[in-house]
Amino acid sequence: MKRKIYLLIAVTFLGMVDNINANPWEISLQRLREGNERFVAGQATHPNQTFERRQETANKGQKPFATILACSDSRVPVEVIFDQGVGDLFVVKVAGNVADVDEIATIEYGTEHLGTPVLIVLGHTKCGAVTAVASGAHLEGHLPKLADKIKPAFQKVQKEHSDKHNLVNLTIKENVFQTISDIISKSKIIGHLIEEKKLQVVGAIYDIETGRIEWLGNHPDEKKLIESSKHIKENQSDAKNFFTSKNFIFMGIFIVIVSLLATIIVFILSKRKP
Repeated sequence: MKRKIYLLIAVTFLGMVDNINANPWEISLQRLREGNERFVAGQATHPNQTFERRQETANKGQKPFATILACSDSRVPVEVIFDQGVGDLFVVKVAGNVADVDEIATIEYGTEHLGTPVLIVLGHTKCGAVTAVASGAHLEGHLPKLADKIKPAFQKVQKEHSDKHNLVNLTIKENVFQTISDIISKSKIIGHLIEEKKLQVVGAIYDIETGRIEWLGNHPDEKKLIESSKHIKENQSDAKNFFTSKNFIFMGIFIVIVSLLATIIVFILSKRKP
């Protein structure tokens, strides 16, 4: 009996040591994995959904432990599938889980301002947006612009795979990595956080039938994407710096002065005529 007690104490102590030594992003990923396992097993605990939790987050602010970019599909309720509650996850949802300016800015807020140590780009099976691109469906309104973010993934799959019957599933996976690429390569903030080991960006796919998460890991070209982000942001910053309010004021004053000088010269020349 004593041996069992000592063993239990030892296991508990080692678990505490592991948690102390673990990186924040490892702890966050573990919480997500465990939450999804509870959800799949039908043993969800529905944490942090009490009146007290609402009061705590309302008065003390939000401190989510993960930022998640997911598809807007109603079959992908992020907090539910990870068995989390109020204030646990900073969720960004958009059709096709793509990342354009607005999505990237929101992700920067979650990872830098709120300090979440992990960013999950979450695709899902039977994605309507990806299926539309892969099938060449006619799109109207603003949907073609959204589809343009998915097309590079589809084109890559077409080029690298001959299995025409599995194009949608392959594109869903590739689209996750395409989105990660868009986020890192276009955000100096995200790239810097990764370099400083303050952030991990991980891809995943949610199976809408089984409820399970397939973890894809980091982007294979993460380092190259970080370097790319530095140069692109610098070029963008140089372009933006020209269009500042000070420059516009200076140009306005310059135009007024030139106009006045031209008027004066024309007036003087007109007076000299006999």
